[in-house]
Amino acid sequence: MTKPDNPVLMGVIGAPHGVRGELRVKPYTADPMALGDYGTLFDSEGRAFDVIEIRPQKTVVVVTFEQVRDRSQAEALNGVELFISRDQLPDEELEEDEFFVADLVGLDAHDETGAKTGQVIAVHNFGAGDLLEVAPVTPGGGLARKRAFLVEFSLETVPDIDFEGGRLTLIRPHEIEARGEEADTAEDGEA
Repeated sequence: MTKPDNPVLMGVIGAPHGVRGELRVKPYTADPMALGDYGTLFDSEGRAFDVIEIRPQKTVVVVTFEQVRDRSQAEALNGVELFISRDQLPDEELEEDEFFVADLVGLDAHDETGAKTGQVIAVHNFGAGDLLEVAPVTPGGGLARKRAFLVEFSLETVPDIDFEGGRLTLIRPHEIEARGEEADTAEDGEA
């Protein structure tokens, strides 16, 4: 099988664990142990990874993949993202505040006034939480992908998401800090 047409990111491979090819994996599933329940996982190049064994370890899971037999193979996979096809997901409905991280990609970013400021082109997680990669809008209305920036994905920076409307509200960190400074100044003036 080749890589999924409609991929959903399920986790990211981390450092090897031991010498037999076991790997630490940061799962993006609600239940970390469920990573092994979705069948064959694929990387962005279409390489297959079949879970033979999985066990929890602090904030990650330790996984044995059928295709990885030794530490040197495992070391070469550090940072590889693992996907499944969206049709491999269960048919059950998501809760109101639940969504797939992959569904953020392609959403238009708007500021608090409603003006379009960019578009989410990727979601990353380097270990400290999810980051949105946003391509800003050019003066001509296109996207400046080479000027894309990263912003923390949190309620403070993304207070509203409208999947049906294809948009989210994005408050850039410098705007958050500026408001914080203004609030401090206002409080100082009132005292």
